[in-house]
Amino acid sequence: MTIEQVDLAIPAYGGALDIHVTRLGAGPALVYFHPADGFNVDPFVLDLAERYTVYAPHFPGTAPGDPYAIHAVRSLWEVVVAYQEVLSSLGIERPVAIGQSFGGMMAAELAATFSGIFERMVLLDPIGLWNDDYPVVNWTAASPADMPALLFHDPGAPGALAALALPDDHEEMIESLSRADWSIGCTARFIWPIPDKGLARRLHRITTPTLVVWGENDRLCPVGYADDFVAGIPHSTKVIIPQCGHIPQVERRLELHAALAKFLG
Repeated sequence: MTIEQVDLAIPAYGGALDIHVTRLGAGPALVYFHPADGFNVDPFVLDLAERYTVYAPHFPGTAPGDPYAIHAVRSLWEVVVAYQEVLSSLGIERPVAIGQSFGGMMAAELAATFSGIFERMVLLDPIGLWNDDYPVVNWTAASPADMPALLFHDPGAPGALAALALPDDHEEMIESLSRADWSIGCTARFIWPIPDKGLARRLHRITTPTLVVWGENDRLCPVGYADDFVAGIPHSTKVIIPQCGHIPQVERRLELHAALAKFLG
């Protein structure tokens, strides 16, 4: 099945910047919040687009062709407000939300700030909390050689190898690496040296039924945070996926879809 992809630029925050949004598929609205390295149309997103109209906002600076948009942003909260304005401009009311890692934090911040903005919310190994007993690894300081083991339980599995693969063309490879590095820099600007901006004190404001999904073997953001999120968010449940690292939609896609089907219906 051919899935149409449309790229939009929506003025936000009083015209201070454009938020780029990729739209795919058809059906009920679903907003997908990407991880720190930017938005990519991967098999999981394509799966979602077979059932939903997927709207994927690009964090400022991470959209292709507009890297300097990050300079228009002074704080994380400006992006939270801008995202709400974008959803309103697009006429999206109470969509399903799915956020991965950094995107999970963004979804949670939106749900805590704008009560009832989502019908249901799924957080996939989200960052945003801090516990001294199991600190989050600063991936911006990790060497490229260490990243596969931080992201995946089994870096040699087919799904992980496909996610880590670079384009064969040299110019495309350089562009892909540069974009990912720039995207990580844009998102890291608002979360390090410690990715705790007070979200723990706002989780109680979330009224959206929430599913927290965690890879049991997540070495980047340990599984203990699943309990921390569930303890803070009313009407939340968790699913722990065994033999899985930080990116369940890559490493255990079928198990994740089973959890989503049970939660979303």
